[in-house]
Amino acid sequence: MMNYNIIKDKVNHLFQFDKFESVSGIPSVFWTIVQKEFTDYIRSWRIIILLAIILLTCIGSLYTAITSIQDAIDQAAGDAEEIGRHSYLFLQLFTVSDGTLPSFITFVGFLGPLLGIALGFDAINSERNKGTLSRLMAQPIPRDFVITGKFIASLLLCAILFFSLGLLVTALGILILGIPPTLEEFLRILFFLFLCIVYIAFWLNLGILFSVIFKQAATSALSSIAIWLFFSIFYSMIINLFSKSYLNPNSLTTIEDALDRSTFILNLLRISPNYLFNESTTTLLSPTVRSLGPLTVEQTVGAVASPLPFSQSLLLIWPQLTGLIAATLICFAIAYIIFMRQEIRAH
Repeated sequence: MMNYNIIKDKVNHLFQFDKFESVSGIPSVFWTIVQKEFTDYIRSWRIIILLAIILLTCIGSLYTAITSIQDAIDQAAGDAEEIGRHSYLFLQLFTVSDGTLPSFITFVGFLGPLLGIALGFDAINSERNKGTLSRLMAQPIPRDFVITGKFIASLLLCAILFFSLGLLVTALGILILGIPPTLEEFLRILFFLFLCIVYIAFWLNLGILFSVIFKQAATSALSSIAIWLFFSIFYSMIINLFSKSYLNPNSLTTIEDALDRSTFILNLLRISPNYLFNESTTTLLSPTVRSLGPLTVEQTVGAVASPLPFSQSLLLIWPQLTGLIAATLICFAIAYIIFMRQEIRAH
């Protein structure tokens, strides 16, 4: 009887141990994949060179912004701290330029998609071409851990980079200008950095999607860059050509008709993620922007010409932010479904 109880206790202990491993081991495996992918990105010369370019361009844009702000402070009369409180100097660090180099948000809007594409265009097909994907799938690892781990590792790298850059710009602004940011300015800067990460996450998921669809990394890279160039350059040109005939004054009959057509053109532009990002960042870093669409005279009567508080600016860009997040999730969902249904064979 005693031997039976001892054996029974050992079996129960073994069962509990297996159960514990099945529950706690899965997160450890997932974060191991994330850590491995993050380490590979840090050691990749392609990513190191791209990060160095982003760092140098952002420092250059910061220098031109600080030069312009210092000149404005020297020419203006009055207390510098009072000027900074009413003119949002810290927000101008990200938007102002003296003309020699573009502003910080311009560099982010241009180089951010390249960073996302560089992190995602060969996430899956490179593993498949090397033969490491089939070996990885032969292990007792859930398949979705692979694509999700690559996305989380890339997103973590982008978050660390842009939050570090944003805090670096803030710290240098305090040291050089000698004016601390207000709480509202600091919140706007943090939310602007969050918008940058969401924007880059869209292009990252687009690159991952093409890496799942196409077998060659060069094809997925060219496809991602082609879409980026289309939305960055050609899409706005096509809409502007269409709007010349659609908004022809001779074809407009009433004010309501003109407003409806202008709103339709604006909604067409908002299909582009670049336009959504530009609208969101401009509104967030420029509190004087009070509307993102056409207004009638009746709507502007009685309006107080003053900067919007942070909560109202956030409410104004909420549709744009929702659209960027939705586009990001849609790209990831399509890539996830295709990857889960693909057949993976050993070479």
